[in-house]
Amino acid sequence: MNQYIQLLKSEPTLRRLSAIQLIAYFGAWFSNVAIYTLLLHMQVSPEVVAFTAMLHFLSGIIQAPFSGSIIDSMKPKKLMLILIAVEIFATLFLVFVNELSDLWLLYTLVFLKMAAASFYFTTEMSLLPKLLGGEKLQKANELHSIIWSLSYTLGMAISGFVVFWLGVKVAFILDAMMFVVAFFLLYKLRIEVEFIKSKESLKEMMRDSFRYFKRNPHAVHLMLMHSFVGLTAFDALVALMVDKYYASIIATSLALGLLHASRAVGLVIGPVILGNWINNKRLVNVFIFQAFAIWLWAYLMKDFYMSLFASVIVGFFTTTLWSYTYTLLQKNIEKKYYGRIVAYNDMLFLTSATITSFMIGFLATKGFSLEFITLLIGFGFVVGAIYFKWVLSTQNIKEVG
Repeated sequence: MNQYIQLLKSEPTLRRLSAIQLIAYFGAWFSNVAIYTLLLHMQVSPEVVAFTAMLHFLSGIIQAPFSGSIIDSMKPKKLMLILIAVEIFATLFLVFVNELSDLWLLYTLVFLKMAAASFYFTTEMSLLPKLLGGEKLQKANELHSIIWSLSYTLGMAISGFVVFWLGVKVAFILDAMMFVVAFFLLYKLRIEVEFIKSKESLKEMMRDSFRYFKRNPHAVHLMLMHSFVGLTAFDALVALMVDKYYASIIATSLALGLLHASRAVGLVIGPVILGNWINNKRLVNVFIFQAFAIWLWAYLMKDFYMSLFASVIVGFFTTTLWSYTYTLLQKNIEKKYYGRIVAYNDMLFLTSATITSFMIGFLATKGFSLEFITLLIGFGFVVGAIYFKWVLSTQNIKEVG
């Protein structure tokens, strides 16, 4: 952990961006628990739960083809401020969702909120390689994922109690207020990076991106590798688990919060332990470990307390998979294309997460057990391990360090 502390001490811009990230992500999970609690209280069908989970990712897919070009042609701070402002209003207006007839409003606001969040994330991840390089970039990516996980842990756990004691509307308002704090912290930050506004049109920039992919197929393979992490989009699965197995023994909001928080404990400690051990060849093993962890979760699913334990193990490998595959992509592409390629990378990741969310709801509706669905997700990581081993043998992939 000292290496992350030293990095923050030596990089003031990264330190402020990390503080903003911590506040914004922490707030986001208040509304996440509140949204699913609201849906379960309205007794919606599994399809509605899955569709809402899909919307969390679908917005990022739709905007990705042009968001990267915008990032490469607009100053990052200005763009990030606009996106946080959108998140503030989209979150605050969730208080007007009260009954089934308001689902259209819920869908619209979730779509806008997550579109802005995805756009902000892509902007920040394309900014980091301009601020840092080499091992510092890898550690910054790991730190980013640790902060996300820490926010996820605290946000899910605390928001479960907030929703239980104070209700979903208070959670939405608290979420919006945290985004306000993040907005003012970013407003006062000076981001000093070289910015050269492209003279190409957005259409030409998009064409140039595809020409780059054709010349550098390894970039496509690395994006596909990162997209496997989208299989861990468990929001719909957890909501259905709570409804089916745990609602009779614990309040819905508490069960949701504790399950997500336990997985996030693993997300936090994973990169701290595995960060200095991981390399290209060992990444194959991490994919396999992730598969076995998910299979363990499927086996223990019916027992709430054992499921909490298994959730920690599932989270342990996920953050390392996410941060290392992301850093590999950043390390193996040209600086000129950071914004565009990061955007397309996020599009593939979000597509994977969207399909996962949809299939969870679809298979559950068709009568497949939640345990069987979880086993299928674990098998996806076995496929990922085989695929990455092939990529290493056929492509010239640089090591991160």
